[in-house]
Amino acid sequence: MWLEIDDRGPVRWLTINRPDRRNAIPGNGWVDLRDAFDGFGLSEQRVLVVTGAGGAFCSGADLDPADAEEMAKVSGRHQRMRLVGAAALALHRLHKPTIAAVDGVAAGAGMNLALGCDLVIASNRARFSEIFVRRGLTVDFGGSWLLPRIVGPQRAKELSLSGRIVEADEALAIGLVLEVVDTESLEARVTEIAASVAAGAPVAQRFTKLGLDRSGALSFEEALAAEGQSQAICFGTSDVSEGIAAFLEKRPPEFTGH
Repeated sequence: MWLEIDDRGPVRWLTINRPDRRNAIPGNGWVDLRDAFDGFGLSEQRVLVVTGAGGAFCSGADLDPADAEEMAKVSGRHQRMRLVGAAALALHRLHKPTIAAVDGVAAGAGMNLALGCDLVIASNRARFSEIFVRRGLTVDFGGSWLLPRIVGPQRAKELSLSGRIVEADEALAIGLVLEVVDTESLEARVTEIAASVAAGAPVAQRFTKLGLDRSGALSFEEALAAEGQSQAICFGTSDVSEGIAAFLEKRPPEFTGH
């Protein structure tokens, strides 16, 4: 299987394992990717880490000549893009935290796969590119929505219209990634961050993530109303009582999501 799942306590690691193709997504792989995201959403794990094997994150879609007959038809191309969109939407709709651990190339849909995660941690040899325009294509896997919200509209246009490569240091400077670490430290650092996030209260994290994701579409008044509704639900969970008790007893809380 080209997608490997490794549950490490409350953290699920999803590894794209096609190093001979720089972890490009095969033509029929978008359904597998969507199902992997949906499976995590239904699992007991609290955090998802997405990464790649063999020194690359993901080089985007695998433009395999074997798919030429299907892609020669408008209906085939449209169906392929529906599957790409479904995978991107499944990632976006996850109510649990997600982290991209990026080592090496993250290009095209691979770049937007990383940006679709809540946090992006990169190695110092990570490279990002919205390479679509250099292949005669337009941005997909949600990049047209994600990129301007992360780096601003003008920078998003520059990156997308040029398709140029962004090295790790620049990616950090313009906000594409949260941290850059040595390649040898990437897994350990992501493990540390994932453990910290996994220790949070699941219901509170769900509403926090939803509120932040929707913030650009809401007025301030609408955001306050949404916060009030979400907080009322959180106050009804046992995790609030646990959080208060842990604070008073000077110990780490043990949240259950109930």
